[in-house]
Amino acid sequence: MENYVLTDKFYSKDMDDFSEDPFCNPEQPTTITFEDITSAAYKIRTGINQTQCIKSHLSELTGMDIYLKKDFLQNTGSFKERGARYALLMLSKEKQQKGVIAASLGNHAQAMCYHGLLLKIPVTVVMPLIAPIMKIQKCRELKANVIIEGKDMAEARKVAIRIAQEKGLTYINGYDHPHIIAGQGTIALEILEQVEDIDAIVVPTGGGGLLAGVIVAVKALNPNIKIIGVESERCASFSKALECGEPTQTIIEGTLADGLAVPKVGYNAWATSRDSVDKMVVVQEEWIAVAILRLVELEKCIVEGAGACGLAAILAGQLDEFKGKRIVLILSGGNIDTTILGRCLERGLAADGRLVKFKATVSDRPGGISELCKLIGSIGVSIKDVIHERAWVTSDVFSVEVKVVCETRDFSHSLELRELMFANYKRVKFENLRSIKSSKPDITSTINNM
Repeated sequence: MENYVLTDKFYSKDMDDFSEDPFCNPEQPTTITFEDITSAAYKIRTGINQTQCIKSHLSELTGMDIYLKKDFLQNTGSFKERGARYALLMLSKEKQQKGVIAASLGNHAQAMCYHGLLLKIPVTVVMPLIAPIMKIQKCRELKANVIIEGKDMAEARKVAIRIAQEKGLTYINGYDHPHIIAGQGTIALEILEQVEDIDAIVVPTGGGGLLAGVIVAVKALNPNIKIIGVESERCASFSKALECGEPTQTIIEGTLADGLAVPKVGYNAWATSRDSVDKMVVVQEEWIAVAILRLVELEKCIVEGAGACGLAAILAGQLDEFKGKRIVLILSGGNIDTTILGRCLERGLAADGRLVKFKATVSDRPGGISELCKLIGSIGVSIKDVIHERAWVTSDVFSVEVKVVCETRDFSHSLELRELMFANYKRVKFENLRSIKSSKPDITSTINNM
């Protein structure tokens, strides 16, 4: 690996002040080599799980030969352990004794805390106020010094760097530190050993560390394999960098793929990967919800939004050029909050045309709503919720407007329900079946109507 240029300070356009992070210098970025990745693979081999990469049941559904690299089966639930362990092992004895610090919403923090505990290296993590409580608690259980400060990651990062300067700790960036990138690249070496004749590998992309590591490893061994990066439309920082020709500050919105919500691609990751990525795909949030649902139903895999983005791109028809070919999806993480998982599954069902909401005006005389329920049940549709409204019905005083949420078997079953309602009631309005097609759901307007 190249020698790092330990400049005193650099100026980051996305921050209001100068911040010291000598391993991430925009003026002299460090590019990662294949030798760096093989070194990382050797050093972390006894502390990292070699996770499964097996053929998916989704292959028949999509018309592709799909393999799933299940790196959410690492001890802390994400691929982040690879880079974290390597970065900790590469510290000098003096720096290991002094300790490290990182800023993270969750996965990088947990990985650092876990391997810091195993290697007896003191770890401090700065987590913003928006970090999930369960991830904060997990870091505390791993004996780390957890600091909750900052409204978002940008502020948490400033705090972490300031503490690093004050206490002499080593700050380790979660996606752009050279050793982090090299460690993440070890996942590609495993994939190439586990699966033959690969046509493409799809990589969830946030700060770009995983993408850069995978590109270096794969292109060195088989340059014919296509490397596809995938992002959410609400945090497409790598696509923005490609558009502008350099890492550029990007507006980040709330996303199911919160693990990818990095406003600016890392400079080292960008320098390493920019000329070798074959395609970048930006997926809609609705398809991420459907992908999470598919993975739960068909693969029994509980995967967070970031890990489901590769499948989302396939389901949305954005990788149709790989029909009939062999493609590997990296399921990068499984640390999804249980309440968020419930919402994702409901949104996935709605986007899939299997959770349907409609309004109908029915008779308010005895048996009116009962008749509606019997009619719905007659075709095997399950009623999830019923709300009736009397005060604002303008037709007549003997009518009531009923809002019904139903679960159906599939999209065609939902169409059958719609036709049944139209045939029996004059005033019916379905809120999320406006433009869904039978072959593939057009889900751009589905989620917001829930």
